[in-house]
Amino acid sequence: MPVYSMTGYATAQSQPADTDLPTPAASAMLGMEIRSVNSRFLDISLRLSDELRPAEPALRELIGARIKRGKVEVRAWIEGRSDHALRQPSMAELQKLIGVQDHVLSWMPQSRPLSVAEVLAALGRSTPAPTGLTDLLLALARQTVDEFTASREREGAKLSLMLLDRTAQLRALASQAQPLVPRLVELQRQRFLERWNEALGAAQTDAAAQAAQERALSEATAFAIRIDVAEELTRLQAHLDEIERLIGKGGEVGKRLDFFIQELHREANTLGSKSSSLELTKISVDMKVMIEQMREQVQNLE
Repeated sequence: MPVYSMTGYATAQSQPADTDLPTPAASAMLGMEIRSVNSRFLDISLRLSDELRPAEPALRELIGARIKRGKVEVRAWIEGRSDHALRQPSMAELQKLIGVQDHVLSWMPQSRPLSVAEVLAALGRSTPAPTGLTDLLLALARQTVDEFTASREREGAKLSLMLLDRTAQLRALASQAQPLVPRLVELQRQRFLERWNEALGAAQTDAAAQAAQERALSEATAFAIRIDVAEELTRLQAHLDEIERLIGKGGEVGKRLDFFIQELHREANTLGSKSSSLELTKISVDMKVMIEQMREQVQNLE
């Protein structure tokens, strides 16, 4: 199953083909546009022209069945092919509108008469909606959602490649950190032996020498425990394995990946806090930079 980005865009248009559509609607086109950005949950916003509002519940259900996360904005409209698609009002409609206007002016003489544009707008609003628009709109919505999903899939594939590249780089950094710890422990052991010999030479009594040796041994043991990052590196490798498994599985993996990114950041922080060398500190910083890059991209996944 592919991995989907929450960012996507698609647009489509279609020509209504119902035979019982009135003349103006027969020359009209249905248009739809879908765009989305990141969101923690699914948030569908519909902007439909008045004639298309009856299709809103079915349209919401159709989109919700295909898209699981993201702030999705859907626009749908009817537009004529040309200005020649304007409907010519009938005599009866004009007489009725003039009658309404005369009635209003009799009660509100300060009002001005209707303009030509206002007459056309008023008669346009009173025109019955063409039949069959809901079915046509849903058919167009399926086509648009298919294109929209394909765009999210393409974006998701790019993000997946980026994440897999970063996991490979994190594994390389972990492999560089692994041999540094024994080297640091060996350096500390040398210092411990030097302090041990110094303690033996400076001590005037056996009791003082014993106390100095115990203190040096305690400090060396504490240091070895403090800088041991084997556990952190093991957990980091386990988190990377799980991230790669989720990406390979696909589907709705955004929230799960976000959790493992947080765990990666925790291990990298602990690695830095235990660092006692500039080289290990640099590895920790490099890890945190890559993990932050991963976190930013994971926020885009469904």
